[in-house]
Amino acid sequence: MSNVSTVDRTNHIVRPDRTNSGKVHFEVLDGLRGSAAFLVVAFHIIGIPLGFNNAKNLLHHAYLAVDFFFGLSGFVIGYAYDDRWSRMTTLQFFKLRLIRLHPLVILGATMGLASYLLDPYGKHLQQTPLVTLLLAYLASVLLVPSPTVQNRIGETHTLNSPSWSLTQEYLANIGYALVLRRLRTNTLAIIAVLGGAVLLWQAIQRGSLDAGWGYSNFWMAPVRLIYPFVTGLWLYRVHDRLPRIRLGFLPLTLVLLAAFMMPILPTVGSFSCNGLYDALCVLLVFPAIIMAGAHSDAGVGLIGLCKASGRLSYPLYMTHYPFMYIYANWVETTHPARAAQREVALLLAPFVLFFAWLAVKFFDEPIRAKLRLSGAPKK
Repeated sequence: MSNVSTVDRTNHIVRPDRTNSGKVHFEVLDGLRGSAAFLVVAFHIIGIPLGFNNAKNLLHHAYLAVDFFFGLSGFVIGYAYDDRWSRMTTLQFFKLRLIRLHPLVILGATMGLASYLLDPYGKHLQQTPLVTLLLAYLASVLLVPSPTVQNRIGETHTLNSPSWSLTQEYLANIGYALVLRRLRTNTLAIIAVLGGAVLLWQAIQRGSLDAGWGYSNFWMAPVRLIYPFVTGLWLYRVHDRLPRIRLGFLPLTLVLLAAFMMPILPTVGSFSCNGLYDALCVLLVFPAIIMAGAHSDAGVGLIGLCKASGRLSYPLYMTHYPFMYIYANWVETTHPARAAQREVALLLAPFVLFFAWLAVKFFDEPIRAKLRLSGAPKK
């Protein structure tokens, strides 16, 4: 499926790098997932002192990384599971996905609760009753919308805000297992076109796709999910028939960075150019990046970087935000000078990367290994 490979340095033989199930990795797509996750972190670090004024953020459109993740997910789910349904039940699929995703959901929720209770800069801002806070924690663990708590800006997942997109990921997995996997490729294309039309309409109406994370805009979450996920699944089904554009990991990361750095565009009359731009990124640019990534080689020198990037992407996404809450309260409470903000931001980025490595090395991977072993058939 993929022409990605690793190198046997002793014999100088190029060997394909494979998943636990024996399938070849799409290493460039793994690397791009990590690039997008790091750009989301940078978007949050830069945006917090600016009050999330996207017009002032260098990564003006980095919230679109979520839509990119949804597209990648559709492609990867199709690749990993489309050919396994003759020997796998729906219940087994759900179990595999829970093992893959939920340990870090629980860790992120627990970190969010700890950051709320122990934050030295937010005690006077965070006076939520303990019962409400525990209910919010339970909701976070179950990946359902949480009760509102103080000092959170209307988020549906109040202890770890990025979890809102994981709720959509779970819904996409349920939809895939029950319906989408059974559909013909042409039917998937029709659903994608309809979903894309709604996304385009809403993007122009709203002026942005930065929505879905809060109670005031939660209905935008499925709008942002349907087109990229279904399109990703469709792209997997047809990718061998599409033109093979090979750009590689670093050029495609630069394309993603350029898309995120485009300035906020103006509204002309009642027409939002910025909303149109957001929609075109999701409708056209991201599918093209996914296709180019699927057809590209990582290259001998970048295989290790792509693997490390992909390995850290999900833990980085799910564990960084509790630290962002503390960072935001520090900015709000102490009003630090800009030089101090820059110094903390420069330290915060490598710190959350290091913590993500700790999370995957000593929490996520060991727990997933034990869960897989416990579910293996007895000899």
